[in-house]
Amino acid sequence: MRITENMLLFWRSHEIYCNWYPSGFVVDGQHFNCGEQWIMHAKASLFGDREIAAKILAEPHARRQKLLGRQVRGFDAAHWNACCEKLAFVGLLEKFRQNPALKAELLASGERLLAEASPDDRIWGIGLEEADPRALDSTQWQGENRLGKILMQVRTNLRASS
Repeated sequence: MRITENMLLFWRSHEIYCNWYPSGFVVDGQHFNCGEQWIMHAKASLFGDREIAAKILAEPHARRQKLLGRQVRGFDAAHWNACCEKLAFVGLLEKFRQNPALKAELLASGERLLAEASPDDRIWGIGLEEADPRALDSTQWQGENRLGKILMQVRTNLRASS
């Protein structure tokens, strides 16, 4: 993790902002062990792939949950892109709402810009690693930073409800 006065860059699975971070939470009576499990299960459910959805719930490891999510039958990229941020918000809100220590850390990030410094992800991340000098200048990012944006929305929501 790299923290500056107005930015927080994260990527590793031991950092609370990462979807792979172990953080149990419940949505609609279903337990999830991390944000990745939630989003991959939501993806499979959205496309009606009950078999993959069940496998994702049974899989304890985030990396394998992600791989299972890539096997969803009936996947439609346009439909997924229209829905994925709303779905991610629901799961991330519950992850932080139901885990007081995580919520406190997210709120303590203040008004910092949150960014997933994944060099390989240009959709959910910024497409740059945290050590890259360009990572500190959002105009030079190579990715959309969807995860960071959603986390900032979650932070705003939690702050308003506290």
